[in-house]
Amino acid sequence: MHTEPTNEKAREPSLERETALVETIFFLETDPIDVASISRVSGLGKDVVERVIENLESEYSGPSRGMELLKIGGGYTLAPKRDYWNALKEKYGRKSEARMSRAALETLSIIAYSQPVTRSEIEAIRGVSADNMIRFLVERELIKEVGKKDVLGKPTQYGTTKDFLKFFRLDSIADLPKLDELERERFELENEE
Repeated sequence: MHTEPTNEKAREPSLERETALVETIFFLETDPIDVASISRVSGLGKDVVERVIENLESEYSGPSRGMELLKIGGGYTLAPKRDYWNALKEKYGRKSEARMSRAALETLSIIAYSQPVTRSEIEAIRGVSADNMIRFLVERELIKEVGKKDVLGKPTQYGTTKDFLKFFRLDSIADLPKLDELERERFELENEE
């Protein structure tokens, strides 16, 4: 007479095939993908996808793995662990990412912390023209036009993109590092109403 094992793992159906399928989707996708999209592409239920993601997060968190599963912009993506990426990004990183100037990073920071923000508001904070930096950041798809400010002339407002979140490995803008008092004052606009 054959008896079934009594441990909890034996009772739960194996998710090996489902895990392999979802892992393959992460490998093939270039952008973060949310649970609903994974469910649609794979044909798996959302609850199964969520369990598989938990399994993959646990599996990739071990020290012997070079990749990790990150939640970025409401979706998930496989990415190199930070330590390994830092060692290899010169060879495998996009050239534009490696050459971002201090001025571009400063402009990007202002947009990230002050968004939505207009060109003239960026210039008021930086103290110099922002045209070239805005053009550069739009070309790199780190920022985009997000609307028009409801003032005379209706100037364009800018905000960050999903590529920004992906580049800085953030799930949302709320995950940006908090500013201290001095930094917060610098990002405040002098002519705010």
